[in-house]
Amino acid sequence: MSSQSTTSLSEIVQKMEFYCSYQERCHAEVVQKLYTLTVPQNQHDEVIVHLIHHNFLNEERFAKLFSISKFHQKKWGKKRISNELKQRNISDYLIRMGLKEIPEEEYETTFTDLAKKTWDSISERNTIKKRKKFCDTLLRKGWESDWVYEASKKLERLS
Repeated sequence: MSSQSTTSLSEIVQKMEFYCSYQERCHAEVVQKLYTLTVPQNQHDEVIVHLIHHNFLNEERFAKLFSISKFHQKKWGKKRISNELKQRNISDYLIRMGLKEIPEEEYETTFTDLAKKTWDSISERNTIKKRKKFCDTLLRKGWESDWVYEASKKLERLS
């Protein structure tokens, strides 16, 4: 018998409180952690309810923080942020709430700066290959395709 299975519910709750206070978490991450701690399935709901009740777990707060953090730190576009939140089983409503945290003017400015920086960083001489690398990079980061293609045309004309 492993020591994990003899862990009391209060010890599990304490571990999960620490897990959630260290970094903002979503329900899916908490459930995954409960599985890795080999917590019996019948105790999952009890632990999650406790975490929600004591404000250690809040999906709206998670969606908002995730959105603004990935935008600022990784320069992700709204499509990538939205897809990443969907993978974590965040509701469409909460995804919209999270994306509203990103100021529109800052979003546009960040895109413009990132597009210029990305274009300048690609040393490819073949214009078609350069355009493809540029578009692939920004689309992978989740920026709107019409913005990306428009920027590639504009930057190509300027260079």
